[in-house]
Amino acid sequence: MDRDRKRTKTVKEIKVDTRKCVGCKACEIACSAFHATPKFSSINTARSRIMVVMDETRDIFVPIRAGEYTEAECNGRNRYVIDGKEYDECTFCPASCPSRSAFREPDSGLPLKCDMSESVPPLEKPMCVEACTFGALTYEEKDEVRTEDEGEKRGDIELAYEVLVKKYGRKKVMDAFARLSKS
Repeated sequence: MDRDRKRTKTVKEIKVDTRKCVGCKACEIACSAFHATPKFSSINTARSRIMVVMDETRDIFVPIRAGEYTEAECNGRNRYVIDGKEYDECTFCPASCPSRSAFREPDSGLPLKCDMSESVPPLEKPMCVEACTFGALTYEEKDEVRTEDEGEKRGDIELAYEVLVKKYGRKKVMDAFARLSKS
């Protein structure tokens, strides 16, 4: 029996051209407004799924989108001194992990991940790309043929729930969800 099935999947991608980024952070503002509750009711860039970091060694700005959550801290604790400035390996990392507060929801501590501004009806392009007037962020969709394996990747909600249960216990998490569902 052939377990590998081929299917076409639309891959969505945001490309970054650091030569065009001026560090205005319009992408952060647009993303945080899109993810506010209700949508566009407030701006808090701590809720943004993108952040602009300055790479002082090359004098450029680098927009970084929130990636996958990882339960383990990486081993990359190396520090580098370049042109008299000190950097650690976390500076340009897209992951949300236990060792830093980047890409975490400020109220709950839940990890954030770029969702390409998914909405119903779908937007033509993610909010960060729409807000980037300098063209540093561009959006592309392309169809790729992929091989499907039988096991599905665990979803973000399941991972977040598991992390919260480990940290606070099942009862506290369930009580918090019950309170949130009433509001």
